Amino acid sequence: MADRTTLTTTAGAPVGDNQNSLSAGRHGPLLLQDYQLIEKLAHQNRERIPERVVHAKGWGAFGQLTITNDISRYTNARVFAQVGKKTDLLIRFSTVAGEQGAADAERDVRGFAIKFYTEEGNWDLVGNNTPVFFVRDPLKFPDFIRTQKRHPRTNMRSPTAMWDFWSLSPESLHQVTILFSDRGLPIGPQFMNGYGSHTYSFWNDAGERYWVKFHFKTQQGHRHYTNEESVGVIGHTRESYQEALFGGIERGEYPRWNMFVQIMPETDVGKTPYDPFDLTKVWPHGDYPLIEVGVVELNRNPDNYFAEIEQAAFSPSNIVRGIGFSPDKMLQGRIFSYADAHRHRLGTHYEALPVNAPRCPVHHYHKDGAMRFFRNDTGNPDAYYEPNSFGGPVEDRKYLEPPLRISGEAMRYDHREGNDDYSQPRALFHLFDDTQRYRLFRNLAAAMQGVPQHIVDRQIGHFEKIDPAYAAGVRAALAEGSGFEDARDTQPPAFEPAE
Repeated sequence: MADRTTLTTTAGAPVGDNQNSLSAGRHGPLLLQDYQLIEKLAHQNRERIPERVVHAKGWGAFGQLTITNDISRYTNARVFAQVGKKTDLLIRFSTVAGEQGAADAERDVRGFAIKFYTEEGNWDLVGNNTPVFFVRDPLKFPDFIRTQKRHPRTNMRSPTAMWDFWSLSPESLHQVTILFSDRGLPIGPQFMNGYGSHTYSFWNDAGERYWVKFHFKTQQGHRHYTNEESVGVIGHTRESYQEALFGGIERGEYPRWNMFVQIMPETDVGKTPYDPFDLTKVWPHGDYPLIEVGVVELNRNPDNYFAEIEQAAFSPSNIVRGIGFSPDKMLQGRIFSYADAHRHRLGTHYEALPVNAPRCPVHHYHKDGAMRFFRNDTGNPDAYYEPNSFGGPVEDRKYLEPPLRISGEAMRYDHREGNDDYSQPRALFHLFDDTQRYRLFRNLAAAMQGVPQHIVDRQIGHFEKIDPAYAAGVRAALAEGSGFEDARDTQPPAFEPAE
């Protein structure tokens, strides 16, 4: 038998017997001095950490971004410095509503979060597989998420809560239409697009600012399940996405996405019929065409899922020189909430964990705290504050971001006043052919089963404002019930969301 390493305790002491507890005689009680038993039981009790409140169920892999087009006129971010440049990255895909044990093949929005390990720090782009979201104001976000979780009395999902909230929040119509269309149920992470969703900004060495949206278009094509097909998949496996992503990469089938940006000059704000900072709206491609940036490829599975995917922490607060924020209210809220969630879930020093650690030198004055497992000073024990006279790290004003040229009176603005929540869902609806509309109607009808009639009527009233055919189709599907056959055609026509 080949030589094998000796089992030890966490303190490094070799273990002589890992099969039998220490007891006072063969039938006597166990002894408290059995430190090996105590250690194993205590560690097992602490194996779990809090799951994410949203995006709890996820799948991820590592890869690279390769730049294929020069966009340096818009940004001085080093990640885009030259054509051919490669940057390591991690992508975590996820469902929004389900817990960690939820089935992968459920109709839901999918998270599409990317961590770019650049030479000037980590850049996190935290988005979804849709270009819009259900709400535009972060004050509504906790309430929306509660409608997607379990009812406090029944401990089951509540269609009534979901449709009550959506029917009272017409800004959700665009996202609801996408969610219940064909693209609301991709068969795996490889077969869906990714979007930064929010409006961010670029800035260059001249101090010029541009507004930007990020797009990742799948090279694998769009493939989706119907509701009926997903039931069969879930009955066979709850881990279909993990199997597809992990198995494909293990076989050398590396998924790829083409990366694009939409660029809006800073001075165009106020000139569009929609608010460019509204997360429920897209920028039509006819107004702001897609500009090619590069290709993303995933080519390495994690060696340890917990360490590299479950402990991965993404936050829009992680930006680098040349990339900035915007007045997007949801983005502003997430700048705080994401990083705060990680501090709660993983600890104060979550960004020092290997999967989150930058690939560049890190110099800061944060001190102490739980699990400070790395050097506790800047390299000079006298330089533990700033400013100091002892050679500690200092600011460099070349990294200073130019000022935002948008300001206003601080008040609680009515987010619906002057907002058109029907035109963009109407444009999307008009892109669907008859078979796509039929599946949309029956998906919505299935999701509304058991919902009080006054809530259904209120929601259909919104569909009516989008297009009378939209409302009529949902009414017909509700009257038809859930017993009709699968309407999937053999090759559904592709469509692009009205971006």
